[in-house]
Amino acid sequence: MICPRPTTPLMEMEQAKKRRTPRILLVDDDSAALSALSRTFRLRMRDIEVDTSISAFEALSLIKTKDYDAVISDIKMPGMDGMQLLANVHESMPEIPVLLITGHGEHELAMQALQEGAYDYTLKPIDRDFFVASVRRALQTRQLLRLVQEKQQALEQYAHSLESQVEQRTRELMSVNDAKDRMLSMVAHELATPLTSLKGLLQLAHRRLNHGAIDKVLRDIETMEASADHLGVLIQDLRDAIHIQTSQFILQRDSYDLIKLCQNVLDEFMVNDIATPCCPDQYETLDVNIDSNRIRQAFLNLLSNARKYSPKGTPITVTLQQQATEVCLSVTDCGSGISAEHLAHIYEQFYRVPNSNVQEGEFTGLGLGLYITRAIVEQHGGHMEVQSVPGEGSTFSIILPLSQEEGSVAKASPLHIAWVIRIV
Repeated sequence: MICPRPTTPLMEMEQAKKRRTPRILLVDDDSAALSALSRTFRLRMRDIEVDTSISAFEALSLIKTKDYDAVISDIKMPGMDGMQLLANVHESMPEIPVLLITGHGEHELAMQALQEGAYDYTLKPIDRDFFVASVRRALQTRQLLRLVQEKQQALEQYAHSLESQVEQRTRELMSVNDAKDRMLSMVAHELATPLTSLKGLLQLAHRRLNHGAIDKVLRDIETMEASADHLGVLIQDLRDAIHIQTSQFILQRDSYDLIKLCQNVLDEFMVNDIATPCCPDQYETLDVNIDSNRIRQAFLNLLSNARKYSPKGTPITVTLQQQATEVCLSVTDCGSGISAEHLAHIYEQFYRVPNSNVQEGEFTGLGLGLYITRAIVEQHGGHMEVQSVPGEGSTFSIILPLSQEEGSVAKASPLHIAWVIRIV
């Protein structure tokens, strides 16, 4: 690995100079002297732009419209002289170095100029080599000052950004702590419910055994098994959520018949009142590269949600469609539907749509089902889609990509199968 070379302020200054050409302003009421001085700078400092002005008043107007790196002015001028120009420049733009030119022997005037803020001065007749070197130093000073200002501004922006990030992280941590407290309360409640049920049923079964009520005990055992199964689902959901967060959610993929998987899950989900698929003999298999156990889990989550929120006697429709590049497994219910406000949050951990009516006999969950389902689907390279109309129902779809080989089979024989389950 090649480490970048460290930069110094002077190196950064040189880089800044390449990006921006310095500009100087020459001020003198003597047009001949002004022209000669301008020519000197253009010949000896070809990396600068030179503007000229024949009066201090005109110079102030130019300074307001252009960004100068140095101002060079004769002191003795009619109207406003160089000392007054120096005072005006320092008042409005103190960062611009001002160099003054004065007559031979006027050392006291030159010293006064330095005391009032002039960067440097030169005496007439002008020593061009000395004066050009002085102007170069002034330009370097201005460039360094620009660099310092840019760094200061960048640091201020960075400090403001850090402050905003700290405030944002603080709000997020407070929100996470609140969510954690709500989550722990909900998990404790949901785990306590089946445990309390199991404990009560065991006590009841024990009393019934003492009285010889074997038939009732058998029914109690079935109920206990259901509570134990629900408890197992809650624990498994928590494990899966932890594995997803810690990137330990690993798929075991293999070629598997998706039609067979759907039929087996539906047979397990509800034995009675399942309609046979359309033209079942036409579609013998639909082999896709998936983790069959995880896709089965995702499908069951959608079916369980559909049954949990669907009124008795309403249908749940399952469709399996295959196209050239993907396969879509959808579950449609006739439940209460989900508003757009809540749809944006349904895949979040521990989120349960407020005021949703769970059908009698159905267990509530931890709000992890859709979170886990989406993770399973996305691990397969697919995505989830949902359409929902409040008061009419919802359709949740698992979209899985097909390989090139699987897609070529789909082109030859497009697939569409539907199953209908009626809630009894």
